[in-house]
Amino acid sequence: MAYPETKMTCVKNLWTRQMYFAKAGDANEGHVHNYDHTTLLAYGSVRVHVNGQTTDFKAPQMIYIQAGKSHFIEALEDGTVAYCVHALRNKDTEDIIDSSQIPMGVNALEMGLAKAL
Repeated sequence: MAYPETKMTCVKNLWTRQMYFAKAGDANEGHVHNYDHTTLLAYGSVRVHVNGQTTDFKAPQMIYIQAGKSHFIEALEDGTVAYCVHALRNKDTEDIIDSSQIPMGVNALEMGLAKAL
């Protein structure tokens, strides 16, 4: 098992992480978010593990990930591609939802996030 190859980008309030799973069995690290988000499964198939339960998905598919749930994604096919997509800021409070998700090289001042960092 290996971690997927990743590329990240941030445009305005939208953060996207591309994951390329070279081999079946590759998986990302388990983690929890304090926000809901979507994973867009573009190619291949995955097994999504959420709080000890699993669900298999085949591309093309949009997968909902609920806030506060421990989860990770495991590829079931070589060459699987998925994208995690979420907002960086909460529309109600204008606070950064999870500042650790902002990739290096993003200028927080230009995004209006400096006060929250």
